[in-house]
Amino acid sequence: MSSSPKTLKSTPATNPDLVGSLAVLAATACWATSALFVKLILASQDVSALALAFWRDLATFVTLSVGLGILRPKWLRIKREDIGWLVGLGTSIGIFHIFWNLAVFLNGAAVATVQQAAMPAVVAIVAWLIWRESLTGRKGLAIVLTFAGTVLVWGINIIGQADLTLPGLLVGLLLPITYAAWNLFVKKVRGTYNPFTALTYGFGFAALVLLPVQLFTPQPSGLPASVFLYFLGLVGISTIGGFAIYTFALGRLQASVASILAMAEIPIVGIYAILLIGERMTIDQLIGSALVVGGVLLLSWRRRHPESTNPVRGEGTYSTVTDSGP
Repeated sequence: MSSSPKTLKSTPATNPDLVGSLAVLAATACWATSALFVKLILASQDVSALALAFWRDLATFVTLSVGLGILRPKWLRIKREDIGWLVGLGTSIGIFHIFWNLAVFLNGAAVATVQQAAMPAVVAIVAWLIWRESLTGRKGLAIVLTFAGTVLVWGINIIGQADLTLPGLLVGLLLPITYAAWNLFVKKVRGTYNPFTALTYGFGFAALVLLPVQLFTPQPSGLPASVFLYFLGLVGISTIGGFAIYTFALGRLQASVASILAMAEIPIVGIYAILLIGERMTIDQLIGSALVVGGVLLLSWRRRHPESTNPVRGEGTYSTVTDSGP
């Protein structure tokens, strides 16, 4: 772990860190490849979503722990008092994977994605309660735009057509909460450890959470070479690349800002589908993607503020942490 001191700078909440914002967008570009790799894997091999989630988390943990053990063994050292936070990080990732698969099974992928899109609102409220991050009108508008855009991308009539049961509603409620939880745990751990340290232990504990479920889940066998190639991309690009960059960004941004920017994954998935699979987007999907991009740009737009000589942070400001990181 890097032991260099952290430098705190006061930055207006309406003017988020440019490097952090670009990092979130880069992370979403990596995450967006997940749907493509999963689709290719499932088309080549009959494997359950829960089994794939477990092997994805386990492979990520093994890759990171071996890599850090060889290249940066000091980064594997953690403080005893931080174990609980790292367990919370991993548990929230593992439970989110379970709820996501349940949501897709009970409600369908489209409704589950819309339910997940409530995550930025949950993060904004909890971050305000815990860290007193500002709740500005700009954030609120960005949340509304990204949520409305997600609904349009997946079809504005999906909620009315969905046959939601009580279990489906409960899972849909817990889905954005668990998704928001790992954002908040990462934000907490990121203040002490670099991204790779946090993710190594996070995915290790996530694999432990998913392990008992594997006793009741069919496991893949006789995998063709192409599946290993797709799985390598899922672990290397979608998981390690996406989560590491996003964790780095949370060291520079408010958790609420980062969670809204992360919704850029929705239109990026559409772009990938057009370029790589040849799919076409409808007018509603194009409008929805534009709304999501608008919400992201609303937060990314940097306002100019007059220089202030007051060293005391007032309401509507947050700390930007510059870490030497990996």
